Parts: sequence; structure tokens; C-alpha cells
Amino acid sequence: MKKFGLATVVAGCLAAAILGQAGTADAAAAGTGTARDTVNALQARGYHVIITKLGSAPLDQSTVIAVRPGQTYSRTDSGVAGAGTDLVTTVTDRTVYVDVR
Repeated sequence: MKKFGLATVVAGCLAAAILGQAGTADAAAAGTGTARDTVNALQARGYHVIITKLGSAPLDQSTVIAVRPGQTYSRTDSGVAGAGTDLVTTVTDRTVYVDVR
């Protein structure tokens, strides 16, 4: 039971660290170029990008209003090669919301 409790705490800390980094990294990408440049940069980093658009201008002529972290999906497994009997958390998908105008 102690191992399960410790694994839960470790998994929670890892998830918090990943989400914390996502918010910081994404905000940095929002400051340069067009909305299209921001979306492309986030997709290149492995994010699933959901765009909320105000107005009818194409992304190449739009500016980013906000970049918000979304859901991060991960799984925790035992039996990962090289981990022995330790539990390993792997991020399987990251989502970010980009608001443009």
C-alpha cells in the first residue's frame, strides 16, 4: 500500500511539473510572428493545438491573444524497459488552446 501511495504522489508531481512547463513554454511562443507561426511552432513541439478565432481573417493575418494550456494525457506503467520494478509516467498527448484575433 505504501508503494501505491508513493507512486500516486510521484505521478501527481510529474503531472504538475509537466503542466507548469507547458504554460511557460507556450506563452513564450505567442509573442513572435503571426498566429500561423505560433500554431506551427506549438505543433512542432508535439502539442495538439485547438484554435479559438475571433473575426474572419486568415491565420497568416491574425495575432495571438492568448495561449492557454489544455489537458495533458499520460499513462503510468510498470515493466518499462530499463525501469526495473519502478513505475514510469509517459506523456502521450498534450493539448494547448490558442486564441487569435
